[in-house]
Amino acid sequence: MKQCNRFVMFALAMIMTVVLALAGCTGSSNEGATSAGSAGNGASDVNNTAADAGGAKKLPRVAFVYIGPPGDGGWTYQHDQGRKYMEEQTGVKADTVENVPESADAERVITELAQNHDIIFTTSFGYMDYTLNVAKKFPDVVFVHCAGYKTNDNMGTYFGENYEASYLSGIAAGKMTKKNHIGYVGAFPIPEVIYNINAFALGIQSVNPDAKVSVVWSNTWFDPTTERQAAVSLLDQGADVLLAYQDSPATIQAAAERGAFAGGNDSDMSRFAPDYYLTNPIWNWGPYYAKVVKAVQDGTWTNEQYMGSMKDGMVGLAPLGKNIPDDVKQLVEDAQAKILSDELHVFSGPIVDQSGAEKLKSGETMELDKILEMNWFVQGVEGSIPQ
Repeated sequence: MKQCNRFVMFALAMIMTVVLALAGCTGSSNEGATSAGSAGNGASDVNNTAADAGGAKKLPRVAFVYIGPPGDGGWTYQHDQGRKYMEEQTGVKADTVENVPESADAERVITELAQNHDIIFTTSFGYMDYTLNVAKKFPDVVFVHCAGYKTNDNMGTYFGENYEASYLSGIAAGKMTKKNHIGYVGAFPIPEVIYNINAFALGIQSVNPDAKVSVVWSNTWFDPTTERQAAVSLLDQGADVLLAYQDSPATIQAAAERGAFAGGNDSDMSRFAPDYYLTNPIWNWGPYYAKVVKAVQDGTWTNEQYMGSMKDGMVGLAPLGKNIPDDVKQLVEDAQAKILSDELHVFSGPIVDQSGAEKLKSGETMELDKILEMNWFVQGVEGSIPQ
């Protein structure tokens, strides 16, 4: 009898195992649209808006490639905040790879991610060609590259008109300087940095035509030691207000030690030197990341070249520091309102370059494509652009 019961129990167990296995094959799933380890077919499944038995669309698998650590306090920190926002809005849990250099190593990392992800965000300009190379090899994966200009059928780009906020930062700097000598620590001599320096200088000149801007290049995105040294060199030259275009708060901290106001880049850096914080441009990537993920999931994604602005919220200005006078804050707020209403365009003539040559006539407004390829300094900027 015991032997018979054991046989019956065994038979019942086998039947239950089969039933559960079948249920597992047909049940709902919120995991990625393709199985882990498969290469090149993920986005295709997502863009076909595959649904489970309950009608819910499957979640795409998303990855981010970072140039630095999320703890940099600036560029990567802000992208990582955007990732978190996207996860909250979409239910997707993204993977990240940080400290990826802008070299062939980036192509290796992106290639590995493309084998088991549906969407890959590459978040630095220097990843452009490596992203494009991998996109051509994995046509069913969606690639979205930050700050670049090259696209493919499955590769789009995104960035924003951060020069609008640089102009506003210049207004604050122009009013806060006592020596009419303002310093700028530039990252690399690429158009993105050059047009932000020019916008900063134009903002300064709008309220203080006598002020000059001295530029020093750090040739870094995130190297606090080098960036601090560059900031100190400007302070030693007599600059009493600084702005920096790197990912670390090193410039702000160096300036605060000398009692000088300064701003950084990418995020609100007031916590690093609250008593001497000026302001600076900031990014808000989250809504864009959520939009892309939802578009891929819905099958509506296109390889656009997206350019955000202050008007759509991708670009912003950090709150002015607690020790910036109210009248200066009002000047900045008034100029910001004019930008938002299209009454003020940063690159409107007349504008001349360092040599005095006319670049823009009075009444003319520079087209975006010309801004994005800028390789010259406006008059009032002291420094050279390495070729």
